[in-house]
Amino acid sequence: MRTNVVLNDELVEAAFKYAKPVKTKRELIEVALKEFVDVRKRKNIRELRGKIKFRDNYDHKALRK
Repeated sequence: MRTNVVLNDELVEAAFKYAKPVKTKRELIEVALKEFVDVRKRKNIRELRGKIKFRDNYDHKALRK
């Protein structure tokens, strides 16, 4: 999807310092969006803590084999 945005130059320069293999603004924005989505997914999973009920005979270690 093509779109035009105005970016904060100082923030972009700071982001480039933390994203060494990234060379273009397009790559930088893609990396930032992927990380944003990953963080939000993890946050949503953490919100489930204590809300999931497991069966009494559930053996998570047996599933690892």
